[in-house]
Amino acid sequence: MQDEYRTVARAGVHEVEVNRSRFLCALAPVATEQEAQDFIAGVRKEHADASHNCFAYVIGADAAIQKASDDGEPGGTAGVPMLQMLLRRDMRYVVAVVTRYYGGVKLGAGGLIRAYGGAVGEALDTLGTLTRRRFRLATVTVDHQRAGKVENDLRSTGRTVRDVRYGEAVTIEIGLPDSDVAAFRGWLADATAGTAALELGGEAYGDA
Repeated sequence: MQDEYRTVARAGVHEVEVNRSRFLCALAPVATEQEAQDFIAGVRKEHADASHNCFAYVIGADAAIQKASDDGEPGGTAGVPMLQMLLRRDMRYVVAVVTRYYGGVKLGAGGLIRAYGGAVGEALDTLGTLTRRRFRLATVTVDHQRAGKVENDLRSTGRTVRDVRYGEAVTIEIGLPDSDVAAFRGWLADATAGTAALELGGEAYGDA
């Protein structure tokens, strides 16, 4: 598994103009290939009168799914440079659709590659990106007497507290980088005089 990846902070549209052609880059974070395809279909419907609606998307923390389309532009001049820009920026779980309204001036292959790739790069800069890091899910079980202090200490040291449940004991779900597990185990033992239990679970990604 990748230790971290980047994705777009929010959905949005950024427009650039090149030699009278308008290029509108719509970006969105997506969890699945189906979500990416639904987003593309929505943009195509909205801009059905456009000259081209080219797209690229990358799904999976390891970029397992990559697709690109030139949508009628000369082969390799639109979707591929868009995809390359996403990969160069380490973007994952993201879809980009660049809608072109032709302005009457031919750009040539080099011009198209720069325009489509550049539209995606500018949109990423404008909308912003998030880094998501891999962490291990862990559950701390502690008595009611110590739970409040443990939870406060976790939050004040920047730990990701995902859930707190109250039963006979209190269980606090947290996210830990793998490299922190040993140190955290020691801290927890000191903080609770050895009375708390730590159980490690699976892995997930969260905001860095």
